[in-house]
Amino acid sequence: MTERNLTNGKKKVFIFDDNLEILELCTEILNDIGCDVRTSPTTTNVEHQIKGYLPDLILMDNWLPDISGIEATRLIKENDELKHIPVIYFTANSNISELAAEAGADDYLAKPFDIDQFELTVKKYTSG
Repeated sequence: MTERNLTNGKKKVFIFDDNLEILELCTEILNDIGCDVRTSPTTTNVEHQIKGYLPDLILMDNWLPDISGIEATRLIKENDELKHIPVIYFTANSNISELAAEAGADDYLAKPFDIDQFELTVKKYTSG
């Protein structure tokens, strides 16, 4: 039985953000569109956290305790077991496109975000 079977076919999204209100809001939105969600307010042992869940998509904030979103995204993208998982860089920084490129993220989404745009961006990586 694969990990995906254990979540009833739902797409799995892992959100790394130290803002608990953002985590709660995003979890609610993602649950409404049929995703299974795991969250973490820290990037401590980021690779271990991801391997324990094997998400279909990762949302990564820039400012996180332990290691930055850039460093965490690089660790994910350098790991042969994890590099296939799309990472959406997710931050309020004005230079988000440059940060996402520096990190090696697959896409980015600026905060504050429009809920419809958030859903469209997530569905782009979780549909099919």
